Amino acid sequence: MFVSAFAGMTALAVPAAAQIATTRPAAPARSRPAAAQPQQQAPATPVQTATPAAPISSGSAPVGYVIGVDDVLEVDVLGQSDFKTRARVQSDGTITLPYLGAVQAKGETAITLVKKVQDLLKAGGYYAKPIVSVDIVTFVSNYVTVLGQVGTAGLQPVDRGYHVSEIIARAGGLKPDAADFVMLTRADGTNLKLDYKKLAQGGPEDDPTVAAGDKVFVPEVERFYIYGQVNAPGVYPIRADMTLRRAVAQGGGLGPAGSIKRIKVTRDGQEIKLKLDDPIKPGDTIVIGERLF
Repeated sequence: MFVSAFAGMTALAVPAAAQIATTRPAAPARSRPAAAQPQQQAPATPVQTATPAAPISSGSAPVGYVIGVDDVLEVDVLGQSDFKTRARVQSDGTITLPYLGAVQAKGETAITLVKKVQDLLKAGGYYAKPIVSVDIVTFVSNYVTVLGQVGTAGLQPVDRGYHVSEIIARAGGLKPDAADFVMLTRADGTNLKLDYKKLAQGGPEDDPTVAAGDKVFVPEVERFYIYGQVNAPGVYPIRADMTLRRAVAQGGGLGPAGSIKRIKVTRDGQEIKLKLDDPIKPGDTIVIGERLF
């Protein structure tokens, strides 16, 4: 679904011939300059073949998205198939359109570019009441990268300062295996570790805004292992404030033969001693031994 902006919709109530005039009748006293002569038989300017890295497909740009270099636009005039053009925004911020030549597009939105093209076509005498549409086909200039355990990882175009929680929501939310924290990397390399619960329930100070060039990464949840004399041995996620006591409870509690005094914890290949309220770390292996009869 393209982000489209249409102008002059009130003109639809009059006959088509009144909506879109062809070229203005020639008059000896007001001839157009040679450089501005419409090329009625010339085909629309094709899109350049160079492709930017990882473009975002159409259908996800916000209405107020600001057009930038390397974005691909499709500009059309209703009922004038010879005008329809798909063009990439060049390094100088312009696109090339039939009749008009280079038109500055950088810094515009789809809505404001519609008005600009419409005014240029009227001023040049090409169409009396042009109904112009602008579709942003691919977005590569203003985006945030979202990676990891989200519904739809990829590039999210931004037209304002979205909060991290909003960007994650636009990416489809968290997957079941997502960790309970989010990593935000700024364009300048600064890293922030954000608690997801605070993002969802806290105030603005707990949910910072992102800017173009930032990266949001949701890692997979970290896990621990528990075996032996417990009711539900297996692999479990480590959530906030996970202690040895909670880990045993996560494993279903002690089995009939299990002993709380015969717990072995292995970390990084070394057996360590933990108290029940000591924290569990990712990769820890807990083995519950049998009690002595």
